[in-house]
Amino acid sequence: MKIIFIGDIVGRSGRDAVEKNIFELKKKYVPDVIIANAENAASGYGLTKKIALELFQLGVNVITLGNHAWDQREMLSYIEECPKIIRAINYPKGVPGKGEYKLVLEDGRSIIIMQVMLRLFMGMSLDDPFALVKARLQSEFIGSTCNGILIDMHGEATSEKNAFGHFVDGKVTAVLGTHTHIPTADAKILQNGTAYQTDVGMSGDYNSVIGMDKENPIHGFTKGYRSEGRFTPANGKGKLCGVYIKSNDTTGLAEKIEMFQL
Repeated sequence: MKIIFIGDIVGRSGRDAVEKNIFELKKKYVPDVIIANAENAASGYGLTKKIALELFQLGVNVITLGNHAWDQREMLSYIEECPKIIRAINYPKGVPGKGEYKLVLEDGRSIIIMQVMLRLFMGMSLDDPFALVKARLQSEFIGSTCNGILIDMHGEATSEKNAFGHFVDGKVTAVLGTHTHIPTADAKILQNGTAYQTDVGMSGDYNSVIGMDKENPIHGFTKGYRSEGRFTPANGKGKLCGVYIKSNDTTGLAEKIEMFQL
């Protein structure tokens, strides 16, 4: 299976970068599935129905969210209507939406896309991501119940992401980091065959502080408070950032992982 995963789409510049370059990605890799993290797509804070529909129209098959999942209140209801948008699987019971989606291709092959939110430095009330995913993987098996499983691990600490990657190595096709918006130079296939990258980076304006206009974040770090309330996304030319993964349909394990920036 050929998989494209697009890193956190930040604001208008990120959306423009996706729109401008996604057809080049399709031409180069001929993917079976395209997944995008879009939790910052709406002015840097959350996702709207309108933007989600635009991304689906461009060819994105599944959208993942993150800690900004509910910044746009309409997502609390729309996520129930659209199962192809998923939030972290380890939110407490009763939270709207689901943490995974099983995509069945026209030829019958299937892939489960799952998101998990890690806990270190995230400041959120979340269930144990390790225990929950371990339990979930006791009933889903790559090469058996599905052809692939991809996990978007949304987290801050590189150590926790690294630990989680090794924790699921050999049980999933790929585990890819999001949230920090800075691409790490460690895309690789782990010992037991799972594709891994600590963070795939963002799709947005890199002349910024993790996608946001530089002035307010710098003011916050140097003065101890923000000059304005919310940060504003940088609006320069954006880059489309992510990874391409090729997996074996029989085993479900990765054969190749390749970073891209366009």
